[in-house]
This record gives sequence, C-alpha cells and structure tokens, in this order.
Amino acid sequence: MKTKQELYIERLDAYRWRIPKEQYPGMRVPGIIYADDQLFTAMQTDQAPVQVSNVAHLPGIVTASYAMPDIHWGYGFPIGGVAATDLNEGVISPGGVGYDISCGIRLIRTNLTVAEVKSKIPNLVEALFHNVPCGVGRSGKIKLTQSDMDAIFRKGVRWAVEHGLGEAADIDVIEDSGCIPGADPEQVSKQARERGYDQLGTLGAGNHFLEIQEVEEIYDPIAARAFGLEVGLLTVMLHSGSRGLGHQVCTDFLQVMREASSKYQIKLPDSQLACAPISSPEGKRYLAAMAAAANFGMTNREVLTHLVRETFLRYFNISPRELGFELVYDLCHNIAKIEEHTVAGKKMTVCVHRKGATRAFPAGHPQIPARYSAVGQPVLVPGDMGRASYVLVGLPKAMEETFGSTCHGAGRAMSREAAKRFTAGRALKRELEDKGIVVRSVGRWTLAEETPEAYKDVSRVVEVVHQAGLSSKVAKLRPIGVVKG
Repeated sequence: MKTKQELYIERLDAYRWRIPKEQYPGMRVPGIIYADDQLFTAMQTDQAPVQVSNVAHLPGIVTASYAMPDIHWGYGFPIGGVAATDLNEGVISPGGVGYDISCGIRLIRTNLTVAEVKSKIPNLVEALFHNVPCGVGRSGKIKLTQSDMDAIFRKGVRWAVEHGLGEAADIDVIEDSGCIPGADPEQVSKQARERGYDQLGTLGAGNHFLEIQEVEEIYDPIAARAFGLEVGLLTVMLHSGSRGLGHQVCTDFLQVMREASSKYQIKLPDSQLACAPISSPEGKRYLAAMAAAANFGMTNREVLTHLVRETFLRYFNISPRELGFELVYDLCHNIAKIEEHTVAGKKMTVCVHRKGATRAFPAGHPQIPARYSAVGQPVLVPGDMGRASYVLVGLPKAMEETFGSTCHGAGRAMSREAAKRFTAGRALKRELEDKGIVVRSVGRWTLAEETPEAYKDVSRVVEVVHQAGLSSKVAKLRPIGVVKG
C-alpha cells in the first residue's frame, strides 16, 4: 500500500507492518511497525513512518528500524522508535534518545485500599500538589553544589540514599540499579549544570505527572503477586526525567553531532539524525554526558518519591510499616544503552536507542531484579489522566524481535496546540471530577494540552504489544488523583 507520504508499507500479520529496504535506496535494514488497523491508519497523519524509514539509513544499524504502536512524530527518530547499532561500525544519535534524557516512569504500591481512603483523596492530592514542586522551570527545595552534581552524575540514586532522600531497598528495583556506568561529569556543560542545580526533586510540566491510582483489574495473578499488586490497592505512578539539565545536554551535543556527521562524511536523509561513530571521540563524549544526565534523571525520581512518601506518612499519620510504600519498578524510556543481544544467531554487543520505548526483558534475564526473575521485568505503561495505565511484563519474543523493547505509553494523537483548540470552552477539571478523578495543575493550559483526547487509546496500544508477544498484560490501573505541572 501507499501512504499519503508515498511510502510503501506491506502488511506482515495482524500487528506487524514492514517498510522494505529494497524500495528505498539508502535504507540499510527494513522498517518494522507494530500496530493494529486503527492505529496504523492514525499514524499516517504525522509522517512518523517516514522517520522509521529515515532511521534505517543510520550506519551500523542492525536487523531493523522499529516503531511501537504509540509511535508519533519526534525529533529525528519517531517517538516510539527503537534502533540498535553495531559498536564497531555503528553510530550514536541524540535524536534516538531525545531531549528529556532518562525521562521515565516509576510505580509505587501501598498497603492502603482505595475503599478505605476514598474520602481523603481530594485533600491528599492537595497536599501532594503543595509538597511536590511542579510546573515549568519550578525550583526544588534542594540546592546542589558542583560537588553534589558530580556525585549524582557518578553515583545516581545511591547519592539520594546516602543523603537521606531515598531508600536503599529502591536500588534493587530500578533499571541498572539506578546508575548507568560510564558517566563523565566533565562532559556536562556549565549551562546544563546551571539548569539542574535547583531542579532535583521537581516534577516538571507537560506530560510529566504524579498520579494516585487504584488497581482495577488483574490479568496475570502470578506476576501481579510478585509485583505486590492486588485489586483495590492504592498505587502511585510518577513520570519525570532529567529536567532542564538533560535538555541542555541534548542541545549541546546536537551541534557536536552535526559537525561530526560532516567530519565523518555520514550521509543522512534528515539532519535531525545527526550522529557520530560510537567509537569516535564525539560518540564517547555524548555517551558519557548522556549517562550523567540519565543518572540525574533517575535520582530526580528517587527524590520525588521521597517527597511523596513523606507526604503520605504525614497526611495519614501512620507508620512506614502500615503504609507499605514500596517501589515496584523504575524504568526510563528515553535512553541509549550498551547491551548484549542475539543478532542473526550470534551474540553481539550493540547500542540500543529507545526513544519513547521501554525495555522489556523476560523471565530469567540477568539484568532484571532477582525478585522478578521468575516472572520477568515489570513494564509500566501510562495512559492519560482520564483513562487507564497498565503494568505489563517482558516476554522472550521482545528479545527475538525488538532488542528487548516494547511501548512506553499511549502516544500523542494531537499536538498541544490542536488539543487547546479541541478543548476550547470545556471545563476539563469538572469533566474529570465527574469521572471520579481529582486534578490539580499549575499551568493555565496544562489540562487542555493533556486532555485525554490528545492521546491514543492506551488500551489499544497495550493490546497490540500483548498480542504481538512483546510484553504481556499484568494489571490495569485506574486514575483517581492527578498532579500536573
């Protein structure tokens, strides 16, 4: 078939589509898109499939350029894009990570049931709104020194634990134990540091959120039990990243990579894919700066969790044991990682770019927490503030097909400007309250930009990866309280 952008895409099965590399000179591998009929039709409107094709031109890319069902237009790579490159001949591209380095999700379970605290949710949301800094450029209560910043870059979440701003037990259930190796503080610019000094422990704005949820449905009782989830429990989901620091690291290195692309004579169909060989000085510098920003991002989520935990303890006036506030998992979905995978039947170390995509390792994989080894890695998929979020678990087929990757969320269906036009005149806060969802936000336009209709149906997105065998449904979470920047 032909899309409106004159891109030829053939259907492989009910949930897989392919852009043949033979159709387009310069594509080194095919493009593979995961989608059902409805999602595939919708994704033709923003040229995201063209970006899938563009990514397939990267030097050293192996197997395919992948797109998850939540795919939408992004900078260089589509959001929802996955690509692995060979360490010897391949490249690293900041466009394959994104501006919000280490933007990610964490889920916390509690011993509380929604039934017993339902009447207290409005005041709890209000307390969280006042205790957790959120909004564009909002400063936090923690002021960092240069020495602090360097230590966070190197240690990640361990820094927060050492300073009484996190729990040691959390480290075991954070991707890469809360610290990506290879960070070099010297590669983080002065401007990036200045943007991060007062932003540790801040939520941010846009699609970042703090959400109180109820476990509404269990699909996999064995995995749910391993994750500490049962119907009726109150959970907390938190979405944030490396804030202005990570954004500046990306900005700094995009210019470096533009010059590197020219220096190494790398020809690309889109300048936003600017890159450098992984083995080059520029490539190594970016990986070191990216790791530093990623460690800052994971530490930010740990400090945010500390603030939320303290708010819960004070508000409910109960002991930590009674509260049972335990991190289920923390993962990032804007990152590039050096991993070992099987390519064409052989073990190979590659650089996996996941931009708006989540790692989904199966049971028995050595890089998932020991407590989850028998069931697989938790995969956290947020929806929108008016519908559901999901907990999934990684499956072996993800290792076979997508370098251990799956979707990361619902994916935008409207631009922010389009969402504001679409919601003009509507009382969104009241609409959500009528559904039993208490909302507090800072920005004048936040609710309009983040209206549920601005996103794809997360249930449909999740069903695609479930049916395709990349990850399997464990639990459905219903929002009951939301804090937005």
